[in-house]
Parts: sequence; structure tokens; C-alpha cells
Amino acid sequence: MPHESAAMKLLLTILAITVISTVNSVTASDDVRLTADDDYRWCKGNMHTHSLWSDGDDYPEMIAKWYLEHEYQFLVFTDHNTLLNKERWINSVDNKGGDTALRKLQAAGLPKSWIEMRDVKGDAPEIRLKTFDEVFELLAIPQNFLLIQGEEVSDRFGRLPVHMCVTNTSTLLTPLGGDSVAQVMQRNVDAALSHRARTGEAALIHLNHPNFNYAVTAEQLMQIVGEKFFEVYNGHPAVENVGDEQHASTDRMWDIINTWRLSRLDLPVMYGLATDDCHSYHTSTSIKDSQPGRGWVMVLSESLTPEALVQSLEAGQFYSSSGVTLKSVTKEDNEFTIVIDAEPDVTYTTDFIGTRHGFDDTSTPASDDPKDADKMTRKYSDEVGSVLKSVTGSTATYEFSGDEIYVRALVTSSRTHPNPGEPGEMEQAWVQPVQP
Repeated sequence: MPHESAAMKLLLTILAITVISTVNSVTASDDVRLTADDDYRWCKGNMHTHSLWSDGDDYPEMIAKWYLEHEYQFLVFTDHNTLLNKERWINSVDNKGGDTALRKLQAAGLPKSWIEMRDVKGDAPEIRLKTFDEVFELLAIPQNFLLIQGEEVSDRFGRLPVHMCVTNTSTLLTPLGGDSVAQVMQRNVDAALSHRARTGEAALIHLNHPNFNYAVTAEQLMQIVGEKFFEVYNGHPAVENVGDEQHASTDRMWDIINTWRLSRLDLPVMYGLATDDCHSYHTSTSIKDSQPGRGWVMVLSESLTPEALVQSLEAGQFYSSSGVTLKSVTKEDNEFTIVIDAEPDVTYTTDFIGTRHGFDDTSTPASDDPKDADKMTRKYSDEVGSVLKSVTGSTATYEFSGDEIYVRALVTSSRTHPNPGEPGEMEQAWVQPVQP
């Protein structure tokens, strides 16, 4: 476990005061009543997006239009180690989107003076990339469609990518590095929390795609203080959500992490996000490209503002989805109930997954080679993250016996994902862990 210095203790104390005063968070063992009413509504959003400001292949205004037209309520721009807040010109043809992106931009019916070009001697004209503020002014609709400035803090340890998205920041956070994967994560989390405590901005940091190059193990992530979110689903085809024979899936990692955080490490529950991580906007449906619309969060919020959304996320008032829509999630009177917004001719199976107190906590290396084993999530007993009950139908209820450390729900549809990031994906919804 990382050494907790006096400076870290002071930072966490300051953070706790800030969070208590600004976030009405709940603990996993509180009653849960997630359903839309006159005061709260479900808001669909993507928290991991790339544009021509880094390695995406489209203009930010065109990306925002796509999410607006596909009935999302919010979108976070998270380009690598950059904010969309300065003057920047790029070659209008020699870029990742090329002539295709330019022609689509020109045909989009934007204001006449929107596209700004300038001639460059001996080369194609340059085009100015619009800033976040300009795109916000053009396309954001109060209480209907919100754009949020974020950043993907793209760090690494050796050759291992350690990427973390920050939602709602006006300050660029520089990757801080470290002497291990865990230290890289902890240092960047500390920086994001310090920024939040110092500025009052409701910035939220989460770990991206832990299985990208199999960079992050469950054991490394479980120990990070101040981190409460990671991507259990990422729509990029290169991130290996399902793992392989030696590497745990992100779903499996989630159960290992929460079992140890809640029963051994005295750390809060970790929540699972679904995101697009989109880079490719011009290809037809293709499993080879990272395209929009693959994974999202559904946040129950009283207002469509960055502060309200972050507050709801931190309180666990959301679920993640790749196609399944829920009407409600409740945990009260010793019962955990999921009500699905069922579609015709589609069947649904809800697995209630959890770990009970007194579980077998033994584990073995995932590889016989010690050098490889240190970089892999260990193999654990089936009692860690076991299926406690399965229910078929549009309503599923689990009754607590009282010995559960936590219980979460995974809803799987009989319909295949229309544009999957990996072969064989079914539409699913991930319900956040609760405690009895």
C-alpha cells in the first residue's frame, strides 16, 4: 500500500471538508431510490471523447452535434493532455480527419462566418480549431444539452499507458509520472483532488481502460486513495474489456477491487463507468474503429450542470450502459430491485453479483513467470464476485441475507450490440454496488 505522508493526510482532510460542503454523497449501505420524478431526471452522457485537438478525427463542433442529434444530454471533451482553450490552426487536409472531415464541416449548415481558413504558402490552407467556449456557445442548450471541458491525463510507467480522465476542469493537469503504476495513478489523483480543493471546481477523475496494454491490475487500482471511478466498459476495440486466459476482465477486476476495498482496505466503494473513448467519426459501423455511441452513463440528476452531475455520480446515482435502459434502481426494506425499460421481443437476464463475508481470500499468480505475474491481476476464488442470483424478466429483485460485503447487478439483453467494440458483445447495463 502507498505510504500516507503527512502532506497526503493534510490534503485528504482539506478534500474531505470541501466534498462534505459541496457534495451530498451517500454511502453504499444507504437506501437507494433511483427513479425519475418531478425533481430528478435521467441524463445520458459520454465522459471520454477525442477530437482533432488530439488524436480524434473530427472537429469538436461536429462531435458535439453528433451527440446532440443522438439524444445525449451531456458530453465531456477529454483530449490527451490538452484543453480546448487556446488559438490553434491545423492543416485543413493533412490531419487525421482529412478532406472527409472538412467536407462534412462545410456541409453542416453552421453560421456563415464559423469556418476560418488562412492560406499557407506552398501548402493546403490552415483551419482554426474552435475552442470549447465557442462550441459551447454554438450548441449547448440550457437544461437540454451540456458540454463539459475535461482532459485525458495521459501518463505512463515505462511502456505501460496510465490514462485518467478529468471531468470539469478549467486548468490543464500535467501528467506527473511515478516509480510504479500505482504511484503514477496516486500522484495524478492527488493532483486532481488538490486542484478541486484549491479551486472549488467539482472536478471528477477516473481511471481509463485498465486493460489497455494490460497496464493496470486490480491490486494496483484497489489501493488508490481518492479514486472512486474506473471504466468497466470502454468502447475502443483495443482496450481488452473481456481480458483473456491470463488477464482478468474489467468486470472481474471490479469485483476483486471492491471486495478488498470494502473488507480489507477500509476504502470506499469503486464505481464502474461506461464510455465511448471515441476517436473515429467517419467510418461505417466497424469493430476495428473506436466509434461513438457504444457506452454511456445514465445519471439521475436534479439539474443539467457540471456540479449537479458530478454530485450525482459521486453519490452513486447512476448506472452504466451499452444499450439497456433502466426505469429504476431501488435498495430498501432489505431488497435490491432493478426495473428495466423493456423493449418488444427482447429478453433480459439480471445477475446479482457480490462477495460474502468469510470468503476464501487466497489467490495465485496468473503466470508462472514472476516478472509477468507482477503485471497481471491474480487469480482469486470463485467466492469473490460470485453470481448470487439470476433473474429473467423486466423486473429483478434480490433479497439480502445480511452477510454480503456488497452486491451489484449486471443486466444482459438478448440483443447483440449494434456496433460493438469487441466481437459477441450483447447490450448490457451495469448497476453500481450497494451494501446491506
